[in-house]
Amino acid sequence: MPTIEVNGTQIYYEDYGPKDAPAIVFSHSLFFTSRMFFNQIKHFAGEFRVICYDQRGQGQSARDSLENLDMDTLTEDAAALIEALELGRCHFAGNSMGGFIALRLAARRPDLLISCTVLGSSAEEEYKKAEFQPVVEQLQQYGGKPILDTMMYIMFGDTSLTDPNFAEERTFWQEHMAGLDQTIGDAAYQVVHRKSVLEELNGVEIPVMAIAGAEDHAYTIQQSENIAKTVKNGVCEVVNGAGHSVALEKPSEVNRLLAEHLTKAANIHS
Repeated sequence: MPTIEVNGTQIYYEDYGPKDAPAIVFSHSLFFTSRMFFNQIKHFAGEFRVICYDQRGQGQSARDSLENLDMDTLTEDAAALIEALELGRCHFAGNSMGGFIALRLAARRPDLLISCTVLGSSAEEEYKKAEFQPVVEQLQQYGGKPILDTMMYIMFGDTSLTDPNFAEERTFWQEHMAGLDQTIGDAAYQVVHRKSVLEELNGVEIPVMAIAGAEDHAYTIQQSENIAKTVKNGVCEVVNGAGHSVALEKPSEVNRLLAEHLTKAANIHS
């Protein structure tokens, strides 16, 4: 799959489905890559053009300095990618950090979006800053391997951490996170030190769905509810048996909710 130069960086992306179909862009979480949404690609690529990309500083996209990994710059990357690929108005879905980007796009570039979906995310500043800052510092010094158990606990719910049926997926991401080098610490720093965009969401009219995992160890259901209550056309859905990485942990449930959301949003848009 190709890379594209946008907003002064090289972004790796994957492009599936009919090129003339409505587009969905998926934006992954900290510590992950575009592979996070492989279940959504399989489900939606028959009817939609599906774009998954790696964030600046992660996966197969270009590395960058700490000051260029902030949420505003990553949001500008996403907007530039949508424009460069000539997607027109599209659906945008993001998990955690990808959700921070999705909400900023909804507030600042509604001209690019038909709908917005955030999973395991928040519009507020980091409420666990004191808890997560030592994790950031460990990552900046040593990379992922020494704190692998901590990262897995943050990113997955209790069910996924113990379910034998999730073992293959769990092992894949354990190996991936163990291989993260110190540069991931800079991306983590910007996640933990992001600013709130809750006030910016006042007046947002595009349909927004916030999906929360009932077992999320990072963000609360209330934070997803706050998003849904702040925008004009918002809904909050809770998925049982899922933690922070909802689309990976409960793909069938997420695909069902997302399909319903996309249909409603398309009807509003038309």
